[in-house]
Amino acid sequence: MSAFAPLLISPNSVLANALLRSVDILRPRIQATRPRRIEFVVGTQINGAPHLGTNLVQSTAFFLAKLVRGEFSVETSVRFGALDNAPHDVILDPETHHAYQQTYFHALGKAGVGDLIDTYYRAFFDSLSEATATDYTLETYTDQQATPGFRAEFLRTLERLEDIRWWMAPSHGVVHTRLPCPDCGWAEKRADRTKLVGLGEDGARFAAVCFDHGPYEVDVDPQTDTYLDLATLYRNLVKERLLCRDTTTLHVMLKGGDWTFGSQLVDGALGAIGTPGHQMPVRIFTPQVLAHTGAKLSKSLLRERGKGALPADVEPWMLDTTTWPGDTDHYVDALLWLVGELLTDPKHFFRSFTVKELGRLMTDRPADLDQRPRAHEMGIYKRYFDLITSGRKTTEIRVDDSSRKRLKVGDLLRFRCRDEEILTRITRLARYTDFEEMFDHEPVSSVNPTATREDQLRNIREIYPPEREALGVVAIGIELMDAPPSED
Repeated sequence: MSAFAPLLISPNSVLANALLRSVDILRPRIQATRPRRIEFVVGTQINGAPHLGTNLVQSTAFFLAKLVRGEFSVETSVRFGALDNAPHDVILDPETHHAYQQTYFHALGKAGVGDLIDTYYRAFFDSLSEATATDYTLETYTDQQATPGFRAEFLRTLERLEDIRWWMAPSHGVVHTRLPCPDCGWAEKRADRTKLVGLGEDGARFAAVCFDHGPYEVDVDPQTDTYLDLATLYRNLVKERLLCRDTTTLHVMLKGGDWTFGSQLVDGALGAIGTPGHQMPVRIFTPQVLAHTGAKLSKSLLRERGKGALPADVEPWMLDTTTWPGDTDHYVDALLWLVGELLTDPKHFFRSFTVKELGRLMTDRPADLDQRPRAHEMGIYKRYFDLITSGRKTTEIRVDDSSRKRLKVGDLLRFRCRDEEILTRITRLARYTDFEEMFDHEPVSSVNPTATREDQLRNIREIYPPEREALGVVAIGIELMDAPPSED
């Protein structure tokens, strides 16, 4: 049972009632598609310091990648989409009163965006990656929209524009496609006067109007460098349709809880263009972080209403997480503890929390959390756990997946079994082609002194299927850091 179960009380819900564990929400798609790998996709606007809700979504992506890798024996990773098309400046044309915006990319350039990412996210993601033994990739929206695949997918949606326009823009049916002026980089915020004037096998042509340079036309095909600044729903439609064409990797979209409603429109558009059911996106919505009024925690809303809109006991770091009173690793460890607590029960995870309540939980986390050394973690069966604690098992065997390649001699390794754990240190690492070769070189008694080589081979191959063994095998030498439990 979670250490904080008495302090974390949640009502039942339809979804929570259908699940034994939060991670089980992914099981139907994993069972149906048997992916070679799973990638958790999370996007964030690059427009300043993140608040608690932003970091909660990102931390959940890494924690789930670790959890799913162990639960389903499949390689996992995280893809961080840095949305550098967020509006940096918005101005009003004094003559026409049309609003124009300039993206962070056009205002700061590639180097400036890179500096923002390094300032607010690079160390944070590196720490999450280390703590969860999970690889990640980082891709800006600018780089994503420039790829031939993204642009080709965009052009396919233009062929079905009549089918998707009411899903993408239910109030007026006009899909916003911003194509910044090639001379200055400004574009109409609502694309009121941006028109599709031609569409053929060679691509599309758009006409637009710049407040400074007047009318202009741009061409879009998979090879042009015309910038596609798509509105939020449209961007997600194109991105998710492209990702879901990959038949070997299951992409799981991690989104804040406020996306629950908007995703209905994206799914409607995906269905309208004939997306097969097995290629519809898999999404996990993280707990929404709320202000005391029940509205989503929002820096822009607070700027409008003033800091007095928040209760006095909401700490500054909740709005600017770079001001957390500790280093990055300390903050990441606290966040991962919080995410782990929320995921212990679907009733806790699939709901919303006020910022005050989340702050309370992080403040009341176990007192020894700050003293716990960082360590690689592995779940293990009870019989093997007991052999480690007694000092009789000195070699642990695992397939050599991406998380094991991070292991180094001297690293700490924590084994967990139910509510028990034991801390060890890695003394050596030996890698082999398969389990047969491994047992040709490793003493059978150091792996399991209670079983023969034949028994151990049979047992270990019941745990790891052939495709996992094909990744290779690593023998991990371990020594106890904690004293074995005393016998009464």
